[in-house]
Amino acid sequence: MVKVRLRDFVETEIGFFAVNTYDHPKDMVFAFLRYLNIDLVGKEIIDKYNLNREDIRELDGKKYIKISDTRKTYDILRDIYPEYLYYDDRRDVLLHAVSKDKIIRILKPQERLEEILNNSQSPLEEKCKTLANIFYQCGLSYKYMGVSGSTLLRLNCENSDIDFVIYGMRNHRRAREILRSIFEDEKYSRYREIVKPLSEKHWRKVYKKRIKDNTITYEEFLRHEIRKYNRGVIGGTTFDILATRDWDEIESNWDAIYRNLGSVEIEALVVNDDYIFDSPGIYKVKDVKILKGGGEHLASTIREVVSYTHTYAGQAFKGERIVAKGKLEKVVTSKEEYMRVVVGTSREAFNEYIKVIE
Repeated sequence: MVKVRLRDFVETEIGFFAVNTYDHPKDMVFAFLRYLNIDLVGKEIIDKYNLNREDIRELDGKKYIKISDTRKTYDILRDIYPEYLYYDDRRDVLLHAVSKDKIIRILKPQERLEEILNNSQSPLEEKCKTLANIFYQCGLSYKYMGVSGSTLLRLNCENSDIDFVIYGMRNHRRAREILRSIFEDEKYSRYREIVKPLSEKHWRKVYKKRIKDNTITYEEFLRHEIRKYNRGVIGGTTFDILATRDWDEIESNWDAIYRNLGSVEIEALVVNDDYIFDSPGIYKVKDVKILKGGGEHLASTIREVVSYTHTYAGQAFKGERIVAKGKLEKVVTSKEEYMRVVVGTSREAFNEYIKVIE
């Protein structure tokens, strides 16, 4: 089995895929196509699939185009590279997957940050280095940090954000506490000229990037986001603090079977928030009420709400009541059966959400 985890990337002949889970089949990796090699496939693909020409990047003499739209990536793989699709019968869903023999190399955020710390090569890399140094000075070890996304691949451009990875859920919580202290605590004021909260302009940009329908208003979005303390600005560049499990936190759920039972909307009390910033973000819940879909007799069997989109990671904390809309799934393992609500069945999470009501 290939040893990868969330936030790693794998390089293939056709481009770069972002690893998006911890559980994988024996001879392949579940990873989502992010950057497509357009030299290989031809530039006519841009007009055929209505891709953005401004998202073309160059690396080692090759041109790649970033694809953020879930539907478009599936269409391209179905039409041109179906060997990168895998039907997962455990989840009854078609996924992007890279077979072991197609992997050219694995790119790891920790290794990339180490390179940057030793020899930064650009203004963006210097910002990554500064951010890492601040977290280190505030008590976090460098070994729990990394950089992912376009910076990991060296495909970043002048408009790129920083995907800053923190390994271990306790370390991620600590990183968010540090960021909150920089914003609010006078003892950390020396960092405020370097690291700042998002401005109105930056928040509007994030909202436009994340919300593709009207399921959550800008005011609702901001009310939830601003208290997460997982975003900031350094030198005019926005950054996200992303959580990835440390190796000893990863448990295999490969034996689990998931069955789609249709759309549902619930109200529930969050009783555990240890993994709300993971992917999926996991909200353990109780006192569930079914508002739409399903049946009230199922309410007592719903144990968790999970978010597969970064938009709804860290959306609610322990002790808060939420309304969640998504896909109702039955989960069957060798030990138990229960229900969960899945938010983010696509990256854009159309007509799906998690909102705090108390």
